[in-house]
Amino acid sequence: MDTTRLDLNLLVTLEALLAERNVTKAAARLALSQPAVSAQLARLRGVFDDPLLLPAQRGMTPTAKALELHEPLRQALDQVRAAVATHRTFDPATARATIAIAASDYLQAAVLQPLVLDLRRRAPGVRVALRNIDALQLEDQMARGAVDLALLTPDAAPKSLRSRKLFDERYVLIARLNHPTVRKRLSTEQFAALEHVVVSPRGGGFTTGVDTALAAMGHKRSVVLSAASFLFVPEIVAHSDFVALVPRRLVQDRADRLQVVECPFPVTGFSISLLWHERNHGHAAQRWVRESLIEATAVA
Repeated sequence: MDTTRLDLNLLVTLEALLAERNVTKAAARLALSQPAVSAQLARLRGVFDDPLLLPAQRGMTPTAKALELHEPLRQALDQVRAAVATHRTFDPATARATIAIAASDYLQAAVLQPLVLDLRRRAPGVRVALRNIDALQLEDQMARGAVDLALLTPDAAPKSLRSRKLFDERYVLIARLNHPTVRKRLSTEQFAALEHVVVSPRGGGFTTGVDTALAAMGHKRSVVLSAASFLFVPEIVAHSDFVALVPRRLVQDRADRLQVVECPFPVTGFSISLLWHERNHGHAAQRWVRESLIEATAVA
């Protein structure tokens, strides 16, 4: 028998016919017309090369082949129904799943670390694989299932992916506790006079848009260190007189080690969106993790 062309609906019809042993009753059970069920029975006979059900004085009598099929068929269809039910109704306490999430190092630390700890408590069977974001490869990675969710700025997000804005991020100035010159309020001149750390993801850059804004106001700051990652910055600032502008969420829980001060002039922030592929849109586990992430970032 060629199972590659087998219609699952035919098996559901066969299950109903074997249970009811009557075409009319099976049709009612399936919410189909009697001719439709009769046509499907004819196709089933061809598939199994067996009459399956023979006319009798009352209803129909299953053949030996049909009786042989009945219990395995019922069990197989019950497994399919259970799989569908699990897909639609997700119980985090008992579910087992692996979710791959791509994001920058800053977002892994500031957003995904709390999520992972929360999932461990609420859904201990859900594993999370964190991956560094690659915007150019993201669409292909999601299509292949290598990445399930991603955090990215909207302007860098592939248009073919589904998206949901999570939050707007802004920059704050950080300095060590008891810094000799940093206070809650700084003038632009005081800001420029500090020793700054900047982040240059490509490496080696010593200027950012902040320097352009300062130049327009007639100021120039002293940049003494260029770092390749935001994760390095809070630690070195906490142990020096350096200061740095960093995304607020990265340092919101470090009040015991750092001062967090508003920048004295406007600094353009950015937005972060949650991205996923259409292939995962209706998956219950994926949906639950997405909703958990949306909920967590909304209150942070």
